[in-house]
Amino acid sequence: MALPNQDALAGIRVVDLSSRFSFYTAKLFADMGADVVLIEPPGGCALRREAPFLGDRIDRALGIPFNFYNTGKRGMILNLSSPRDAETLRSLAQHADLIIEDGPPGALQQLGLGFERLAEQNPKLVMTSLTPFGQTGPYAQLPATDLTLLALGGLLNMMGYPDGPPTQTHGNQAVAIGCMFASVGSMIALTAAQADGIGQRVDVSIQESVTMATENAAQFYNLAGTTRKRFAGEQRHAGTGVFACSDGFIYLFAGGMAGARFWANLVTWLREENVPGHEELTGARWLDISFMDGPEAKAIFNRVFPPFCARWRKDDIYHEAQRRQIPLCPVNDARDVFNNAQLQARGMFVGVPHEVFGADITMPNVPFSMSASPGRLHHRAPLPGEHQDSVLTDWQGAAVQGRDTGADR
Repeated sequence: MALPNQDALAGIRVVDLSSRFSFYTAKLFADMGADVVLIEPPGGCALRREAPFLGDRIDRALGIPFNFYNTGKRGMILNLSSPRDAETLRSLAQHADLIIEDGPPGALQQLGLGFERLAEQNPKLVMTSLTPFGQTGPYAQLPATDLTLLALGGLLNMMGYPDGPPTQTHGNQAVAIGCMFASVGSMIALTAAQADGIGQRVDVSIQESVTMATENAAQFYNLAGTTRKRFAGEQRHAGTGVFACSDGFIYLFAGGMAGARFWANLVTWLREENVPGHEELTGARWLDISFMDGPEAKAIFNRVFPPFCARWRKDDIYHEAQRRQIPLCPVNDARDVFNNAQLQARGMFVGVPHEVFGADITMPNVPFSMSASPGRLHHRAPLPGEHQDSVLTDWQGAAVQGRDTGADR
């Protein structure tokens, strides 16, 4: 159990064999104080070569994606096809609590490094495998990209505009979803292993994780025979939707189900500002959901509100709407997010020293807070092979002192 102000996962040892998908899963453990060791192949993992680079300096130590996903980890270089390095990994596994890997199903087993083999020497070992389709099934050996997984998981069909093709959201969202489910599954398995001394394999499919993110879409189809559609950019009710400001966009939710509570506040505001056409928004029909859903209500609202909204800066209209108890928020871009007062007040962005770059790197902090054992970004991502000689010595030393594999927790 973590003591007050101690890292929540202090003493947990994690071997990170990520090559493509699971870096963020292991990072979450590092942020909470686990000793996470990233194992890279000779030459470093491919993520080191992904742009952009800090200061536009192409250097294996300065890739922004690599640095974000690997803060707090230590690093080793191992060629797992080499008998000597494979034996080093077996030694690490003997003292580890958790191994995280994302290679093709069966790849580690072919090297003599599969879960069953490693668990013979360490029965409490947990191995989490994060792959596109899981370890079994007809798709198990198929390669996939983030876009493939969004599509096959069912989420892509719900992204984009109703009058156009599906549109992928920014970033590797399918992989991020899979990483979060993998971290939850890993933590549950670790908790069970500490309770009963028995480790297990955690098999995480990114496709299945994405399917979970569609919420109740499958139930809609199963129970009602309907397929949920995408509606981005569509005003579902009068008084709701995204509207342009002078410097960007805002999202308004003052109609539909919210109408009875907020509609009057919005109409009062428009009347006080003497907005042309505001009188058309009064009357009992504007509290009728069936009318608000219809084309007449939407057309009237779109004649009145957008010209008013376009006169405002998004930050100003947001604060005025909040003062008037109207649910309206700015659509933030990256600059807005970084400067957001709420995120700044909660310490969402922190500086991590990086001597190769020659300055601190500003990164997002741990996205949750615990009162007794808050997470933190402990140190920069490792240089290639930086801890080659220290990790195994440290872990073996802990075993000699009787602090191995959870004995001190």
